[in-house]
Amino acid sequence: MIRSRVAVVPKRRSLALAVAALALVPFAVQAQAAFPSKALTIVVPFSAGGTTDILARVVGQYLSKDLGQPVIIDNRAGAGGNIGAQMVARAAPDGYTLLMGTVGTHAINQSLYKKMAFDPIKDFAPITRVALVPNLLVANPGQPYKSVKELIAYAKANPGKVSFASSGSGTSIHLSGEMFSQMAGVEMQHIPYKGSAPALTDLLGGQTAIMFDNMPSVIGHVKAGKLRPLAVTTPQRSPALPDVPTIAEAGVPGYSATSWFGLLAPASTPAPVIAKLNASILKALADPEVKKKMAEQGAEPHGEKPEQFAEFIRSETAKWGQTVKQSGATAD
Repeated sequence: MIRSRVAVVPKRRSLALAVAALALVPFAVQAQAAFPSKALTIVVPFSAGGTTDILARVVGQYLSKDLGQPVIIDNRAGAGGNIGAQMVARAAPDGYTLLMGTVGTHAINQSLYKKMAFDPIKDFAPITRVALVPNLLVANPGQPYKSVKELIAYAKANPGKVSFASSGSGTSIHLSGEMFSQMAGVEMQHIPYKGSAPALTDLLGGQTAIMFDNMPSVIGHVKAGKLRPLAVTTPQRSPALPDVPTIAEAGVPGYSATSWFGLLAPASTPAPVIAKLNASILKALADPEVKKKMAEQGAEPHGEKPEQFAEFIRSETAKWGQTVKQSGATAD
């Protein structure tokens, strides 16, 4: 017969523990009310210079001014954003360590990687989306094609000879290229990098031919004449480059791909802290100077409530999971 043992706590000790627990409540409430009382860190899961980094710095600068504390940008690139995301998932849930998440880290990677060291939904507390960003199909000026139709014709005549760079396997940039290959019926060679910045370096140097990059990363090079814009990946043209057609307009009907970026905290971060961060970020996205900086980069500010962002992440996970499955892409 198995007997269970039940610990009996003396009444005086039980009362003392209860009083001690209650005594801690005011301190916890006070700590949340005083948030933030020290520097915050926004982890960017890609290298410096890419779109995720650019947006984090624009938002971080405003948060620092609004919250009265320094905001540190910490670039932790690798594994399609998983290294930086994992770091935040394991951080203390106090609101001081945040992640600039992407469609890759929170909608694509769990379908792309067989093993994940974190759960993109269960291990995070969504704060808000920050921006929607079109991808821009750009080519090194030394390439012989000047339009999407010319690119398709060249790729069909030279199977596998058109190389397209990306910020990493399974990122929205990579899958934008895979989607293009499938829909245009062409064979291209994918060259993955650890972030947009190193990928752009090789594209500018002519080591790769084209790239489907987030607009903020490439628009400066386009305006300087260092890269040739062929098309945007969104259903509508971008106000930042109104003369550049959409891929659908330029020869691949029905093509559409949009990247998004948003801030998240570790799961179990107190609701009052999440609410305070959400309010501050929404103020930032409504600020004329922030909106101007984002518009110059081709990004569209997009703020929302935490629960709306959480629901959006769930819907994006289902959508991109299907895209990954159809493309056969894998990162393992």
